[in-house]
Amino acid sequence: MRDYVEIGIGREARKAYDLGDLSIVPKRRTRSSQDVDTTWNIDAYTFDIPLVSHPTDALASPEFVIEMGKQGGLGVIDAEGLWGRHADFEAAVKKVVDSCQDHWGIDSEEKYQEFVDSGERSLRTLQELHAADLDTDLLSERIAQVRDSGVTVAVRVSPQNARELAPVVIAAGAEILFIQGSIISAEHVQQGGEPLNLKEFVGSLDVPVIAGGVYDYSTATHLMRSGVAGVIVGSGSSSTVVNVPAATAIADVAAARRDYLDETGGRYVHVLADVPIWDADSIALAIACGADAVMLGRNLAQASEAAANGVYWEAQAAHPRFPRGDVSKDPVVSTDTALETVLFGPSSVPYGGLNIVGGLKRMMAKCGYTDIKAFQKADLAIRD
Repeated sequence: MRDYVEIGIGREARKAYDLGDLSIVPKRRTRSSQDVDTTWNIDAYTFDIPLVSHPTDALASPEFVIEMGKQGGLGVIDAEGLWGRHADFEAAVKKVVDSCQDHWGIDSEEKYQEFVDSGERSLRTLQELHAADLDTDLLSERIAQVRDSGVTVAVRVSPQNARELAPVVIAAGAEILFIQGSIISAEHVQQGGEPLNLKEFVGSLDVPVIAGGVYDYSTATHLMRSGVAGVIVGSGSSSTVVNVPAATAIADVAAARRDYLDETGGRYVHVLADVPIWDADSIALAIACGADAVMLGRNLAQASEAAANGVYWEAQAAHPRFPRGDVSKDPVVSTDTALETVLFGPSSVPYGGLNIVGGLKRMMAKCGYTDIKAFQKADLAIRD
């Protein structure tokens, strides 16, 4: 039963929950973590772990995307990022990194103002780099480099540019297309332009499409009916009031998946959680709420293969008029840790930031589950 609260005369709001508001209740026989299978399948593609990298240039160097695939996950390329705008991708990223100051040692108002100024400077640098024209030949060349490595190639485009860029990236080797914005609907309408009808567009493509972000049952259902293979809940860690707390949003979209499965007599649409994820605990909670896979961003920035050497931002931060999110660096995170160690350990850090997959497997095993689908039915409790 949904819980509505009166917030004023004649106005109600639904009570919703974030991942941190919940805990997983262990009620089954414990298992060995060695018996846990974290395999995730979508369309014809199988992945050893249910982890997908957020499409940001802060992570996605060609080396990172390839290594993410080799480790059993899925790395996503941002087609509208710096890959196709600058021949020297590393130099472009370095400009952003060099303009960023971490918050370590801020002990005065003067140092705090320097930190604030560096944040604004980093955003301006990112916006200037994104103002360069998109060279589709250069973008295609870099996508082909990933394709030639043998890993599954996933590329993200925005809803407003999907019609123009999707044929380009698919021709270059993209095997899974992400159509991803902060908020998406089954039809994208813009003044002076032709509306993007996802059902017609998805039906015209030869690759599976994953679309989002969404936050509610109704929008998710409409997206599923458009023929997408997966629906993304959320839009990363960028802050905006136009969202729903993560646990409730994931559960609502998972309910839409269940009802759509019944409606179609068996068509299963995957749910990917692109919400603030801090550690293995958050990943486990997202899956227990109904997610099939989880998108990671800042957690992976510490990997030595990540493009920005510990500095992190998301695609929305580069918006020319309304940047969302920031360019930031965690001063206590080491950036010489291999992606393999971030995912599989070993770890000497007790906070869940390393050996992420090992932590997920251990929690699943302690709760008595050995696969992702079963773990989606784990009992949950609300923290008071």
